[in-house]
Amino acid sequence: MAHLRNALILALLFAESFSARAQAKQSAEILDLQMYSRIRAEGFQHSHVMEYAAALLDGIGPRLTGSPSMTSASQWAVKHLTAMGCRNAHLESWGEFGLGWTQLSASLSIVSPGSGTFLAQATPWSPPTNGEVIADLIAVRGMQSEDEFTPWKGKLKGKVILYGHAAMSPEVDPDDVPRMEHADAAKLANYGRYPLDESAETPLDYHKVFAGFAFQEKVAKFFAAEGAVAVIVPGGSGGVLHDDSNASLGWFVFKPERRQSIPQEVIETEAWDRLKRLLDQKVAAKVKLRIETRFDDEHAQGFNTVAEIQGTDPNLKDEVVMVGGHLDSWFAGTGATDNGAGVVVAMEAMRILNKLDAKPRRTIRIALWSGEEQGLFGSFGYVTSHYATLHFAETPEDKEVPLPLRDVLRKPTMKPEAEKFDAYYNLDNGTGKILGIYTQGNLGAAEIFSQWMKPLADLGAATVSNQTSGSSDQVAFGRAGLLGFSFIQDERDYMSRTHHTNLDTYEHLSEPDLKQAAVVEAIFLYNTAMRDGMLPRPDLPLNGHDRPLEGLYPGEGPKAQSPK
Repeated sequence: MAHLRNALILALLFAESFSARAQAKQSAEILDLQMYSRIRAEGFQHSHVMEYAAALLDGIGPRLTGSPSMTSASQWAVKHLTAMGCRNAHLESWGEFGLGWTQLSASLSIVSPGSGTFLAQATPWSPPTNGEVIADLIAVRGMQSEDEFTPWKGKLKGKVILYGHAAMSPEVDPDDVPRMEHADAAKLANYGRYPLDESAETPLDYHKVFAGFAFQEKVAKFFAAEGAVAVIVPGGSGGVLHDDSNASLGWFVFKPERRQSIPQEVIETEAWDRLKRLLDQKVAAKVKLRIETRFDDEHAQGFNTVAEIQGTDPNLKDEVVMVGGHLDSWFAGTGATDNGAGVVVAMEAMRILNKLDAKPRRTIRIALWSGEEQGLFGSFGYVTSHYATLHFAETPEDKEVPLPLRDVLRKPTMKPEAEKFDAYYNLDNGTGKILGIYTQGNLGAAEIFSQWMKPLADLGAATVSNQTSGSSDQVAFGRAGLLGFSFIQDERDYMSRTHHTNLDTYEHLSEPDLKQAAVVEAIFLYNTAMRDGMLPRPDLPLNGHDRPLEGLYPGEGPKAQSPK
């Protein structure tokens, strides 16, 4: 009996051991290393990524949502996605955006005392001046309440207003130069830390932020009513000119009913400081200024550009893997690193898979978004149209805040298409190579991605972070409880020099990094499309006004900024 009992125990132990090995084997990813090699060879030896970049950035230029250039870019993308072999390339409307607008020219020079020509740009959706204007300068400190209007009544007629305060005109550090930042071992290790340090920066109060923008609309109307000619604000130093909605007198100036009522320019902080010092010393200053802008359609539609490589497995072809970047940009530069880089990398990844006739089991779909810079409109429009109804807070105070930044009151109502959605991959942090991926706290995906990246370690893509990344189009998927992932990128000079600036141009793209990113992205798309099962989707409930996931809100985590 003892021998039989021992035999039974050994048999049970063997069975348990076999089961454990079977489970381990089942959890191991099946990697097609031959396809890895083919993707690498095509992506590094026959890349088209810089050809796409030159055509988009130089041939079309900046692509403000609602502008004719944005329409041209969308049509260009449809043409080239079709030419590379994608199916069903088309534009898909997400609804009315607002004012179509284009900057044609902007200039500023000092007439007296002395002389000088300054780097200047119109602020977003600024109206034009009435030709060239020569006018006296007057300095007005940044205002926070309507009570501050009273002292300026009757004093602004015919003047160009030098507007701002200490927060808008930071002290210029003469030793500071734009930084080139590469992730070292310590930084990569920090990406791997989870959970995040509880002492992290407090998230922004978006109600307060956008109430401030709304008040600046009143400031603009007051200046216009008093007969001022134009407004000048500071924006960046060292030849780097930042120009986005943070410079405008109001966030929603693209809405017809809230259009800005006075012309406005942003200039370098050094130039702004020079003019301000003159006025502080009671020296009269006169400037020559011209802003030439054009308004087009008052009710321009917003469009996403969508195309796909159709799946081949009869049982899986209706399931969808997505990749994308935002095609819209600001206009001070040509939108190269934000986010022309993400767009051309996604297109190149699709080209590689088409060229290799990859025959994915699931359908691979590319989406190039618009309206990202004004509030992730394109990606949220796509998600709410196809996958889920999101229940946002709708108080009058909340309605001043763009949808992506509002509280979600309860779990989304899912649509039938959501059952067939696998994952979305986003690239939107500049031109740097891919160092890894944020899992948005998805530990199941983390294990899978770790296996996928082992053969990519020599390319520098080896870090899996369970931290979350906000402030771009993956947020729209996450808010609906879907899988939206963002790649970790080498920062380079993205935040220090090119992000929303006049230097966001082709010259600041890194060709080797973009080739690497396209290869990594193509491999992730292929692996996702070829798995037997979809990636694990954890249940992430939303409770009342609680935030759905740490870092999903812009202003938290990687790419944090205010308010985007």
